[in-house]
Amino acid sequence: MPRSGFYVIVDPEYRSLGVLPPSMWIADLMQFHRVSYYVGLLTAAAMYGAAHQQPQEFQVVAGAILRPIVIARVRIRFFFRREMNDAITQPMKASNGYIPTSTPEMTTFDLVRYRKSSSSIDHIATVISDLSEQLEPRRLEEVANRSNEAPVIQRLGFLLDAVQRSDLAEPLVEWIRKKNTKYVPLEPGNSLQGATRNSRWRILVNTSIEVES
Repeated sequence: MPRSGFYVIVDPEYRSLGVLPPSMWIADLMQFHRVSYYVGLLTAAAMYGAAHQQPQEFQVVAGAILRPIVIARVRIRFFFRREMNDAITQPMKASNGYIPTSTPEMTTFDLVRYRKSSSSIDHIATVISDLSEQLEPRRLEEVANRSNEAPVIQRLGFLLDAVQRSDLAEPLVEWIRKKNTKYVPLEPGNSLQGATRNSRWRILVNTSIEVES
């Protein structure tokens, strides 16, 4: 019983896991809560074959603040998004149907926006690098226009440069130029002492980026 009044019947083949895989019941759970959602972040990246390593939790972006669910070896973590209508998703096939999932472009944006979805900025950069072959500049620009969150776009653009995919970032450079954005730290919360300025993205570079091999 992941939530009071919501039950999951566990097939014998999943008894060692303690519960069915989240992809098999997340749609029913969110309907039970009457909350809009999409599968995102590292879980979405894994569905696109770009997680680099198996995510330790099933990550969901939801239109309400929800407590995590932990059952045996399964953990579901929810990230709150106020403007769900601005998210760009597509149906992805799961074992028993289709579930709304952030597009590759939306996934990269969310990885930067929800910084705590990953263990480090190096890991975020690595996943973005793995996803880069599936990204399209026009769709990245659409995400930028819908979100209108300049600091996230600035950091995402910087990371695209860092993983040698500046070609994907060109529309975002123009977006930043038109907004005349302020300088923001690459790593929020880190000291700015000794930070250098990146004028292309108006970023205060206060940490180094190392893409995992």
